[in-house]
Amino acid sequence: MVAGGMNKKPNFDGMSVDELWQLHEELSQVLSVRLTSEKRELEKRLAQLRREKEMRQTEAADPQRAPRERRKYPRVFPKYRNPEEPSETWSGRGKQPRWLTAALKTGHKIEEFVIGKPEAGGESPRRRRA
Repeated sequence: MVAGGMNKKPNFDGMSVDELWQLHEELSQVLSVRLTSEKRELEKRLAQLRREKEMRQTEAADPQRAPRERRKYPRVFPKYRNPEEPSETWSGRGKQPRWLTAALKTGHKIEEFVIGKPEAGGESPRRRRA
């Protein structure tokens, strides 16, 4: 091998086949050692990253285990009332109740069931705040 480091380019043309083969074996051994050590360092780093990722996932999973507080929705006042059973009301949201569906099938109009029909000068029930 050439002494003095990487500054001088070895003269491959002047080397015999045996010398070139010897150089090849030395290079292969040095490369093997360096690649093995680099691979070991990369595997250590990968294992460390995996541990950090698992820790983040377990930390993120903990708040999900606790029941989350429900979102507070504004109170929705009923808009429709069953005249035959005044305790049965409907806000106009979601699926229509059976009593209203049955009444609509018999020819009634939904306006007949509106609670507190707005009169002149009266404030709309929608504008009330809880």
